[in-house]
Amino acid sequence: MAKRECGAVREMKKIFLFRDYPFAIGIPAIIFQMLFFYLPLAILVVGSFIAFGEEGRLQGFTLEKLLFFMRAPYFKVIGYSLLLASGNALLCFLIAYPLAYYLAFRGKRIKNILLFLLIVPFWTNFLLHVYAWFFVLERQGFLNIFLQKLGLIHEPIAFLNSLFSVMVMMVYYYLPFMVLPIYSSLEKFDTRLIEASYDLGASWRQTMKKVLLPLSSRSIKTGFFLVYIPSFGEFAIPELMGGDRQMFVGSVVAHYILGDTTGSLGAAFTLISCCALIISATIWFKLIDYLLKRCVK
Repeated sequence: MAKRECGAVREMKKIFLFRDYPFAIGIPAIIFQMLFFYLPLAILVVGSFIAFGEEGRLQGFTLEKLLFFMRAPYFKVIGYSLLLASGNALLCFLIAYPLAYYLAFRGKRIKNILLFLLIVPFWTNFLLHVYAWFFVLERQGFLNIFLQKLGLIHEPIAFLNSLFSVMVMMVYYYLPFMVLPIYSSLEKFDTRLIEASYDLGASWRQTMKKVLLPLSSRSIKTGFFLVYIPSFGEFAIPELMGGDRQMFVGSVVAHYILGDTTGSLGAAFTLISCCALIISATIWFKLIDYLLKRCVK
């Protein structure tokens, strides 16, 4: 009897040990996240509210750093960044959904090739992409020469250092982040629902509005926010393609954070920007839900 009990205890120990394996495997990831995400975020938040004297001594908490940015120019910067992120996310969606639809339902033999071409840009350095677009958009670049050959323009157009070049580069760079989640959802879609819709007399447009879009709403939200959130704080693309003509959130944060004595101001502006981003993202989440529900009606 005692031997049976000992055997049962051993089995129970083995079960509990196997149950603990997933947690044990996840511990390094948790530590990494705590050290390189939550700790810097906590330092950023605390640094926005504390003040130091000339000798580096802690003087206490203050709201002066946050109040410093409660001015119209900085609100405009946040507004421009929100417009840039919204425009980029909407343009990516308008391009990505038809492309993902084609890949999922019409691609067939060339589907893998198209997916390969979509992922290839991730294999090369980001700066190489930027310089490649310089050669395309400059005054003597491919686009101007092409338009002149077609007779659409007589003199080169200054595409670089403009909002147009910024948006082109933003859409080019972030488009895969929108396409892949939507494609992943549509690829698993039950095509019998589409056939049933056609059999009941629905047109392609009605099937798209009442079947495809509502049932792929999660992937649409995922792709939208994968593009929207990083676009809001984008620094390199507006700086390189826009010629530093328009300030965005990423530019202002970099200006203060990289300063010798203005790091805490950069932390304060980052905190304000994050609050604006959270509010705008919540509004977009509700708006997307509302629009998708209207499609069903």
